[in-house]
Amino acid sequence: MIASAPLLEVLERARTLGVLGPGPVADHVAHAQWFIDALDDLPADSNVIDLGSGGGVPGLVIAEARPDLRLTLLDSMHRRTALLSEAIAFLGWESRVTAVLGRAETFGRLSEHRGTFHAATARSFGPPATVAECAAPLLHVGGRLIVSEPPDQPDRWPVEGLELFGMVAESGESAGVKVLLQQVACSDRFPRRDGVPAKRPLF
Repeated sequence: MIASAPLLEVLERARTLGVLGPGPVADHVAHAQWFIDALDDLPADSNVIDLGSGGGVPGLVIAEARPDLRLTLLDSMHRRTALLSEAIAFLGWESRVTAVLGRAETFGRLSEHRGTFHAATARSFGPPATVAECAAPLLHVGGRLIVSEPPDQPDRWPVEGLELFGMVAESGESAGVKVLLQQVACSDRFPRRDGVPAKRPLF
C-alpha cells in the first residue's frame, strides 16, 4: 500500500512526537499491509477495533485502505488519543473513525461493546494471553483477532489457552500476523480486572 500524503504527514508527526515506533514511516505502513490483507474479505460497514492504537498503526492505515469500514482506535493514554482525534479530524474521517480513551479491559466489560466488533487488531499490545483476553469479549461469534507476530517464533497460541476465551487459530498461514477466530461467545468471566490479564496471563 502507498499511503496518501496527508496520512504520511500524520504518521510522521506521531513518530516525531514519540507515539509511533522508530524507523521510517514507510516501514510502519508496509507492516500495516499485513492487517489489511487479513481483513480483505470483511464486508462493508463492519466494525473494527484497534487495541492500543498508539500512533495510529495499523488503525489509521486500515482506515485509509478500507473507507467502507467503521474503526474504533482504543488507547489508554490521553496524549495518544488526543493526537489520534486530531489526526482523524485532519483527515476528515470523523464519520467513520473514532479515537477512544480507555483500557481494553474496561471497554470489554461494558455491555454496549461486548460482542459488537467484527474484527480486532493488535500491534505491540501485549503477550498472546493478554491480547486474547482483552479482544475476545469484544468480538461477536465469527469475528476475528489479527495480531502482529514476531518472525521466527514458535507457536505462541496454545489450543487450550485459546479455548478459555472461545477462540481458535485460523488454519493456514498469514505472513506477519496471526489470525484467531471467535468460535463461541467469550465467557462473562473475561476480561478480568484492569491490569490483571497482563500481570497474571492465563497461558
